[in-house]
This record gives sequence, structure tokens and C-alpha cells, in this order.
Amino acid sequence: MTASPDTTGAASLWRHHDFRRYLTGQTASVAGSSVTSMALPVLAVIELDATAGQVALLAFLGQLPPALLALHAGALADRHSKRQQMITGDLLSAAALATVPLAAALGVLTLTQLMVVAAVQGAAGVLHDAAAISLLPQLVEKSLIQRSNSRIGSLLAIAATGGSNLGAALTALLGPARALLGDVASFRLSAWCTARIQTREASPARVAKLRLRTEIIEGLRYVHADHRLSVLTWVNATTSLALALLNTLWALYLLRVLGMSATVFGVVLGVGALGAAVGAFSAPALARTYGPGPMMLGALTLTPLTQLPLLLASPGVGWQIAIGAALFLHLVCAGAAGTTQRSIRQIITEYRMQARMQAVSTCLTSGARPLGALLAGCLGSWAGVRPALVVGACLLLVPVVVLALSPLRALRDMPDPPPEPDDQGDSTGHPRPAPAANVPGPSPAAAPRQASLEGGTS
Repeated sequence: MTASPDTTGAASLWRHHDFRRYLTGQTASVAGSSVTSMALPVLAVIELDATAGQVALLAFLGQLPPALLALHAGALADRHSKRQQMITGDLLSAAALATVPLAAALGVLTLTQLMVVAAVQGAAGVLHDAAAISLLPQLVEKSLIQRSNSRIGSLLAIAATGGSNLGAALTALLGPARALLGDVASFRLSAWCTARIQTREASPARVAKLRLRTEIIEGLRYVHADHRLSVLTWVNATTSLALALLNTLWALYLLRVLGMSATVFGVVLGVGALGAAVGAFSAPALARTYGPGPMMLGALTLTPLTQLPLLLASPGVGWQIAIGAALFLHLVCAGAAGTTQRSIRQIITEYRMQARMQAVSTCLTSGARPLGALLAGCLGSWAGVRPALVVGACLLLVPVVVLALSPLRALRDMPDPPPEPDDQGDSTGHPRPAPAANVPGPSPAAAPRQASLEGGTS
């Protein structure tokens, strides 16, 4: 009996050693980062008696590097070895985090050190992510990119939830400072797995002769010139702005206004995270059934509607169940549409531009988050929390309009990859190897609602 193409492709993904190494490293990194996202604020508040403003500054310093450095990190990843850049980012993060439990053991830990560590880790994370996201199209056949992203996205969603639970357990057992050693170990595992990837990278030999600024501008122009890349990038950015506004006030609204207990709040987040995994895993089947364009448009259209239970809710078990179900559906939509749009962008982008293309999206989405948080603070103080959430839900209509006005809304099949220029080579100047005929290669932490249509790490 002959296996279907879909079954054969799925099996070959798991048989491929480099794919498993890549996926193991990325999963460890995401789970470890979830440990830090749980333990670091506890360390600041409980151990160092940080104020609300200092906690906000700590979070801001961790989120600032992606907005400032994404374009540079993308240009570097297209210029040099992506694997080496990933390893460098992992080891820098591990080294920075390791100073925290050491300083705590010596009794010299300060909030200033935590803020420096958050900034350094944020910068190192940009280096890693810019290379990691753009490595997949060089290691997997483009016909299998969507399936690869589906497997990766679903597993990373589960890893993020498991990492948060692990972070809570380690914080309770070891204390918040020593709990960070779990993330240190995850970064080292990620670096080790990346170092074992054997597939030779592709990179244009001429890149080293260009200035970094010239390469950044080339990436911006490349995205702007392709209407598909431009539309999907703006869909990501506008979605990120709306979700940042909602996420800033969401926990406050549920815990204080609706009186939800911390235990129920944790259960709701866990249910939502399963939605992200289900959406990412089902994305290829949904795209085949409805077409990538209609499926993404449908998911974007459903997303604002999933906010209605939150806006209409009052205290009570029934509304808590409704909010959990709505969050699950919201993240099913985010996982399915995010995996698909990310796959489309990777398929239609030339090898030499992969990292810079992704960096443009990362820069805009990262820059939108602090703006959304600021807007949430202003609206929440001026009009109240619920009206601010209404504005956030309305902003989720913007990416719907952006996609609906684009020809992408009617895309019935995944696009064909562009022809690659003849001057491609690996990072040492050797010719780019042809992908295997049948065997593909491999491809923050935040609360589940933070999952956007980026479709995974961005």
C-alpha cells in the first residue's frame, strides 16, 4: 500500500536528524524562556521589593532590543552562518542569566543587575531568533515548509505552557534565583543541538562586500516591493499592536474586575495554550481544505469575535468557562493563520533574503508592542479598563481589512517558490547544495494571549 504524500512527508520530517536537532533545541529554548518569564518578576517583586514602575521597566528593557536590533540581526544572519549566530545568542543568554543566581548566592543581587541581564538577554534573543527563523527554508524543501512550521508551532506552544508550569514549580522548590538555572540549562542544550546540525547553509558569497546598512535597506525594499510580503508584514504589525493593548489590561481585568482567582486564571491560560497548539497543527489541513487566503481571512475575522465574552462577562463560573473557550478559539485562529502566513513568507522569499525579510516583520511587531502597552495605559486611566479593551478588540479589525483588500484573500494554494539566482553559495563561498528529493530538514516566552499571527517565535 502506497502512503499518501502527506503521510510520507510527515514521516520524513521525524526521520530527519537535523530536523529533530533543530526542533529539540528550539523547544528547550522556549520552555526555558517560559521559566524565566515566570521566575524573573517574582525575583524582582518578592526578593528585591521592586515597585510597579520598576517591574514595568524590567519588562520594557527585555522587549526593547527586538525593536532596535532586529534589522541588524537579520542582516548579520544573511551575511554569516546562521547556526553560529544561533549558538552565539544562546551562549550569551546563558552567561547573562547565570550571573543572577551567582549574585543572589553571594548576597549582592540588585535590580540594576536584573535590568542589565534583561537587556542583554533580549539582545541575545534577537540574534538567535533572526537566524533560527530564517534557517528553516535552507534546511527543508519549500514544499514541506508549511508542514514543518505546523509541527514546530504546535510543539512550541506546548513547550511554552510546560515551561511556565516548570518555572512555577522550580520557583516554589528552589527560589526564583536558582529557578533561572533551568533556563541556563535550556540555552546550553539549544546551543548543543544547533551545533550538531550538519546541513550546509546557503549564503551569497558577495554579501560580505556590502555595508550592513546597505543590506538592511535592501531588506526593507525587498519586503516593500513584494505586495504579498508587505501585506502579511502589516497584518502581523497591526495584530501585534491590538494584542499588546489587550494583553496589558487582560490579567488586571480578569483578576480585579471579574474577581477570577489565580488558580482559575492559570487554568484559563493553560486551555488557551492548547488552542495555539491545535491551530498550528491543523494549519496545513485547513489551508488545503479552504485555501490559504480564505483560511487566514476567516481566522482574522473570527479573532475580534472571540473578544466578546471577555467584554460582556460578569463574575461567575459560566462566564469563566466562556472566556476560556473564547481564548482557546482565539489561539486556534492565531496558530493556524500564523503558521500559514509565516510559511508563505518563507516560501516566496529568496534564500539570501530570508533573515532580513523576517527581521522587517520582527522590527514592526516588536515596535508595536510598547506602543500598544502605552495606549492601553492611557485609555485605561482615562476611560476605564473595559472601554480600553473594546478599543483593542476594534483594532483587531484592522488586519482583517488589510488582508481583505489584498489579492492574497483569494489565494487557493500555497505559492510556488521563486527561482534562485545562480550566484548562490554557502557561507564559505561554495555552491549551494540542492535539497534532498524526499527528506526535509529542520526548521517569548509570554502568556498564551501574546501569541500573534507571527506563528511562533518571531
